[in-house]
Amino acid sequence: MADHTITTEDTAILTDRSPLLANAAQGDASVINANQPADEFSSLAPSEAKILRDQVQTVEVNASFLSLFRYADSNDKILLIAGFISALAEGCMRPLMTIIFGQITDIFARYTRQDPYSDYEYSSFYNGTYGYNTTSYSETGDKYGFYNSTNGMQYMEDYIDPDYFQSEVNRLAVYFVILGIADVILSYLSTYLFIDRGEVLSARIREKYLEATLRQNIGYFDKVGTGEITSRISADAILIQEGISEKVGYCIANFSTLIAGFIVALVRSYKLALILFSMMAVLLTSFTIGSTNMKKAIRRSLAGYSVGGTLAEEVFSSVRNVQAFGIQERLAKQYDEYLIITEKYARLAGICLGLTSGFLWIGIFGSDAIAFFVAPNYIRNGTLTTGRVVTVLLTMTHGAFAMSHISPHFKAFTSATAAASKIYSTIDRPSAIDSKNPSGDKPDSLQGEIELKNVKFIYPSRPNVVVLDDFSLRVPAGKTVALVGASGSGKSTIIGLLERFYLPVKGTVILDGRDITSLNLQWLRSKISLVSQEPTLFNCTVYENVEQGLVGSQYEHVSPKEKYELVMEACRQANAYSFITGLPNGFDTVVGERGFLLSGGQKQRIAIARAIVSNPRILLLDEATSALDTKSEGIVQDALDRASKNRTTIVIAHRLSTIKDADVIVVMKKGEIIETGTHNELLQKQGEYYDLVQSQKIAKEQEALVLGDEIASSSSETSSISNEKFDASDSLEKVKTKLSVKVRDLSVTDNESQIDIVAKKKYTVRELINFIALISAPENKYTYLGVMCSVIQGLSYPALGEFYAHAVEGLQYAFTDPDRMYSQVYMYAGLFIMLAFLLLVVVSSAISLYSFVAQRLVRRIRFEMFRNFLRQDVAFYDRDENTTGTLTMSLAREAQSIDGLSGATFGQIMNSIVNLIGSAILAIAVAWDLGLVCVALVPFMVVSGFFRFWVLSKFEETVKKSHEVSASYACEAAAAIRTVTSLTREDIVCETYHETLREQIVKSRATSVKSSVLYSFAQGMQYFITALAFWYGGNLLRIRRYGLLEFYIAYMAVIFGSQGAGIVFSFASDMGKARIAADTVKTLFDTVPEVDSWSTDGVVPKSVEGNIVFKDVVFRYPTRPQVTVLNGLNLDIKKGQYVALVGPSGCGKSTTISLVESFYRTNSGQLLLDGVDVRDMNVNAYRSHIALVSQEPTLYAGTVRYNVKLGSPDENIADDAMIDACKQANIHDFIMSLPDGYDTLVGSKGTLLSGGQKQRVAIARALIRQPKVLLLDEATSALDSESEKIVQAALDVAAKGRTTIAVAHRLSTIQNADVIFVFDEGVIVEQGTHQELLSKRGKYYELVQMQALEEMQ
Repeated sequence: MADHTITTEDTAILTDRSPLLANAAQGDASVINANQPADEFSSLAPSEAKILRDQVQTVEVNASFLSLFRYADSNDKILLIAGFISALAEGCMRPLMTIIFGQITDIFARYTRQDPYSDYEYSSFYNGTYGYNTTSYSETGDKYGFYNSTNGMQYMEDYIDPDYFQSEVNRLAVYFVILGIADVILSYLSTYLFIDRGEVLSARIREKYLEATLRQNIGYFDKVGTGEITSRISADAILIQEGISEKVGYCIANFSTLIAGFIVALVRSYKLALILFSMMAVLLTSFTIGSTNMKKAIRRSLAGYSVGGTLAEEVFSSVRNVQAFGIQERLAKQYDEYLIITEKYARLAGICLGLTSGFLWIGIFGSDAIAFFVAPNYIRNGTLTTGRVVTVLLTMTHGAFAMSHISPHFKAFTSATAAASKIYSTIDRPSAIDSKNPSGDKPDSLQGEIELKNVKFIYPSRPNVVVLDDFSLRVPAGKTVALVGASGSGKSTIIGLLERFYLPVKGTVILDGRDITSLNLQWLRSKISLVSQEPTLFNCTVYENVEQGLVGSQYEHVSPKEKYELVMEACRQANAYSFITGLPNGFDTVVGERGFLLSGGQKQRIAIARAIVSNPRILLLDEATSALDTKSEGIVQDALDRASKNRTTIVIAHRLSTIKDADVIVVMKKGEIIETGTHNELLQKQGEYYDLVQSQKIAKEQEALVLGDEIASSSSETSSISNEKFDASDSLEKVKTKLSVKVRDLSVTDNESQIDIVAKKKYTVRELINFIALISAPENKYTYLGVMCSVIQGLSYPALGEFYAHAVEGLQYAFTDPDRMYSQVYMYAGLFIMLAFLLLVVVSSAISLYSFVAQRLVRRIRFEMFRNFLRQDVAFYDRDENTTGTLTMSLAREAQSIDGLSGATFGQIMNSIVNLIGSAILAIAVAWDLGLVCVALVPFMVVSGFFRFWVLSKFEETVKKSHEVSASYACEAAAAIRTVTSLTREDIVCETYHETLREQIVKSRATSVKSSVLYSFAQGMQYFITALAFWYGGNLLRIRRYGLLEFYIAYMAVIFGSQGAGIVFSFASDMGKARIAADTVKTLFDTVPEVDSWSTDGVVPKSVEGNIVFKDVVFRYPTRPQVTVLNGLNLDIKKGQYVALVGPSGCGKSTTISLVESFYRTNSGQLLLDGVDVRDMNVNAYRSHIALVSQEPTLYAGTVRYNVKLGSPDENIADDAMIDACKQANIHDFIMSLPDGYDTLVGSKGTLLSGGQKQRVAIARALIRQPKVLLLDEATSALDSESEKIVQAALDVAAKGRTTIAVAHRLSTIQNADVIFVFDEGVIVEQGTHQELLSKRGKYYELVQMQALEEMQ
């Protein structure tokens, strides 16, 4: 990935998908406008503009740190206060330690000052590298020169007996042990409480966000993609959790150290303390400026990725379409454009953090320098003693160091508040149509009379297009009204208004004489059942899917037995009972994400059963039978006709045979009513409706051949035969397109051997480090520079110890050799200043470099993960664990977890390691025995830290799986928001989500306890090491083995080294997450699919004619190998032929299409293209000659131009070719009627277009490809009669000169096919032309009979 310079083009890059992000890039923090410029409604009347604006705009919340705890209840607050107090108390331990340290320093100083006197008695005085000499105490060289000054008499008066000296040291060392024990207890409490409450509160925020999302009006979702919602509820919620968990305890403790240290310093010497505190202004200023800029940058970075997450969700949910058109790399490049934005601002945040941390060291060492500049005078005039100076200096230094320990966690807090701003913006957003609003009337009875009066409607996302204008319609209670007309005429809009998905800008919608805005929204929706054109099922059992139709109805709380009976009856009425009982687990079969384990017709029948199970007063059918085969349609239509009796029913239909019995048929065109009347009345008028009927009928001469006068005489017999035979054929529908068998329940198959075995492999930490190093290899030079800076920073700690020791030693000459004192102390004060500016440069550079490397790594990991996900074959996406929500979350989470161990965190770890090693070497070099004894305890800290890392790593695996489940569930609910709201399932979705999160919280507590215990032990070890150092060091000083200078150098080195070890493992949680994330990423990268789009192997055909042959093909889906879908299929399709595949739902038609597209490999038999086995062909070269138009069209957020051109292998194809393709698909005129023409945004997943419009764009996308083989899987199922006729004619023309395979239930679309293959039980039972099959009077004959339009003429 080449480096990209990001300037003001950020906006241009993002406008197509989300000007929301463009606003963010420009720093607009007031209003998030979901998808249009700020003045998009300016052309409308103010009242209309307000109605539309309220449906799409969101006021951004500027979250503060304290607002992260806004959902804490009284119990949480008590525990948080306990954790806060524990952390405060823990932070006070170090200033208390400095008081004891100062007392010991005074004793040591007094004891060592009597060395000349002791030398009189002890011959060992001169031992030690830094041993004292008599000239230090006498300018005359007299052996007893310390009597030459008055002050020298102190040494005789202050003589300390060695035994007394040791007893005092022992007594004070015990205090260190006591402080250590207290620190263990306090750090455990604060760490555990914050970890536990952090998980509880972040879960609560997730719940509130999902709840708020589900209560938003549908216009909001036209602008906010499902991927963005998934990113918010997974990645952003994790950022919040990290910002309110144990890091809060760490930072409170360190901040407490700063405050307590300042208080102690004030008590010991307020003058010196105030002078030193002046340097704190540097720290506070740098923190304020740094935090402000970091927060801005992080918010923009998160905004960038949220839009990229929406793209990822769209792509994963339509992976078959992506692979069919071979657009993996093009989509990956587009995804990378959003990663560029994310990287840019994340790097800027890293630079801000680097500068903030750099100036921190100016404050730390600047205060040391000032202290040593002023301390000599205070000691000389008797204001302070050396011990007091050391106490003040150490307390202030500990406080400053505490601030440096906060800085690595600083990013976590700014990231958390930035993420919270986005999440709270949704939570606090007042929904224009709030499904949770308890207000509104709930009438005791409902007749069902509907009236739209003078309604004007504009979609909020397309304010320049008026869909309905002064529209009026009355639907009598208990009657069936059918809406027909061309795609885009406003039919589905009426459904949306009745369900209150949108608000009209003028006029009213009335139910039983009441304005529906006065009715309680959930009550209203509970009285209406909707079956939409693209049915949505949930990832649960068949029974549970149907049962959801009872939510909010009078049957919601009946006994389980009554519910069971209602569900069974509804399934029978929907003609679903037979195929459901034929599934492996019957009604307990899990249908998969979005019901993908079922065929389209099976999904539709379950959706119908769900709609009629509650016996609703109002039934809305939006192309309810469009996905059904002919037999199913006939029976289900009968069921719907019966269900429509005595209730208000509004039917939208393109297949006119389904609405001929409607009480009133309303013909619409461009948002206006053209005709109304019954079927026969409209036919007599020979107007618009008559033309629609004519365009849909099967050729008269063919009908006469089949039906003639026999139909009238044998209709009843045929009907009974059809019903009987349907029952028999239903039993065959066990062999359906997809079945619900969970992968984990199956034995390892050939496919699993390539995927599962890789997934089960565990990588060592060394392998993972090498893997990450390999990925970031292009930035290694920056990493090496960063490491060099970290080495310098790490060595500054031992240097600090050396400087301290020499400076403190120089203070001993205050009365005996003032000139030497000033010279030595000032020299080291100057060295402190030099060290401060050196660290300003190296720390700022290190963190900035690490941040640059980390963000490049994060971008590269996300980019390569995206590519690797798209590399996987369709079987990978069939697996339970690879839902769209899971993959979208993984894409956001894994790289984020690795990022958590980068930047300032990685820099802190590196310099702490160098600090530990350098300090140990220095301590051992200066005082080897003291150094060895103290350093020997450091491994205990390291071991406890390692075990904490190990515990958290194991726990992270469990957490990751749990979060994947919950994120997948939330993603599914958001993606199906229309279904969720129409079923009033919001409360159930939230309750289920709550239970999922609650289970995870309970599981995590044991791990939190273990982790907190290990961390607290490591923290306490610092005090125990200090106690040992003073006890053992006191012994060595007592026997004159070392002087004060050696002891201080060794002690400071050991203490700073032990602190370094403790700091390293305070990041154990980040390390654990990073290890699991790296393991997941490497597993993905090592997974090679059976159908590999990256493979360069295989035959690349120079030319393709289009001869397709199936030879004895047997196929079972990899995830359910016990079910045979195709059982010895034989097909011979000649080049240029137009062949049709027909048969009942689930007989193997769509599976055949999938095999031709090479989504799967056959289990046995051969699939040949021009005589070459497709297994031997390069998959990309093979697919480049094929185009697919599927039953459920898939469009991507962007412009019409972008979507159509995706079909061409040439990214730079001319507009002329695009326009030609659109004209063939009968969509050009509609596109040009839009204000922005081909630059019109289609919305997430094409939601801003009607079903028919989406389908025609999809057809244009296929035609622009100029394929040799054209696959049409119900390509015209969503079209109105007029469009269907024109598009079908265009497809007929497009089929010339190329092989075309069409799957169709609507037989009028394939009557001109060269060969029609009739499927049953995964084999061909009949084949021939339309007339040949009719003359056989077999299965095809039965299908045609049921679909005849004779009665409509």
